[in-house]
Amino acid sequence: MTMQGKHVLITGGNTGIGKATAVELARMGAAVTITSRDPAKGEAAVADIKRLSGSGAVELLRLDLASLADVRRFAAEYLATHPRLDVLINNAGLVQSDRSETVDGFETTFGVNHLGHFLLTHLLLDRLKASAPSRIVVLASGAHRAARGLDFDDLQSRRKYRGLPVYCRSKLANLLFTLELAERLRGTGVTVNAVHPGVVASGFGADGDTRGLYRFLFGLAQRFMITPEQGARTSIYAATAPELAQTSGQYFEKSKQSRPTRYALDRAAALRLWEVSEQLTGTNKSAAA
Repeated sequence: MTMQGKHVLITGGNTGIGKATAVELARMGAAVTITSRDPAKGEAAVADIKRLSGSGAVELLRLDLASLADVRRFAAEYLATHPRLDVLINNAGLVQSDRSETVDGFETTFGVNHLGHFLLTHLLLDRLKASAPSRIVVLASGAHRAARGLDFDDLQSRRKYRGLPVYCRSKLANLLFTLELAERLRGTGVTVNAVHPGVVASGFGADGDTRGLYRFLFGLAQRFMITPEQGARTSIYAATAPELAQTSGQYFEKSKQSRPTRYALDRAAALRLWEVSEQLTGTNKSAAA
């Protein structure tokens, strides 16, 4: 399969699943942009991706999804320098032992895993539409199955915070976002699908965001996990497979369509989350209609 002439943007492509995805898509001929909060780590990753893929068409742009202002800065920079966007892969994510807040006052896991990507996608939608047929891939997780809906009265987890349940709810939010966005993109030539990469030994949870028992358990579990290259396969499938050209609003595991929980198929919750996310990010309600 070829991706010649295609432009791909991968958030958090400097490590783990995102990096493995970048290597393969670059190898297939795509021009790949990865993002990283840390320029030094990002540049090191670009060098690795170029070496492993044999492609020189790989670049880094700095992005901090924990800052709405930086998401807007990044989007403006990307749009000014890239005439096309064929595939957007919302890959970056985190889990934290302790509650913290973004610069905008949002609980960090919800702010990065959902709100940052919500705003980024919103800002890039017109370019995706102009580049159609194009695709959006959302990295969700089987962890959403542990979430029994979203608490819209406490989306910021101020009343009670536990790291793993908050992460699971953020992954449910990813699926609800995919569900609602697919409805809004009907007829535009842009598809959006969510993927579960599997339980991947990617260093996730070991980048200073977890401590104590959480950090120990993440480290212990690494030996039983699949590789980032294996985990990237479903993202690559969703981004490239010809048979998915008209498929949108679906959830994939092991490169096969899967059924998420009923909470992830709740259209009322999906619409409510969308409207709340618009309010929190200050986006124009009609822009993605």
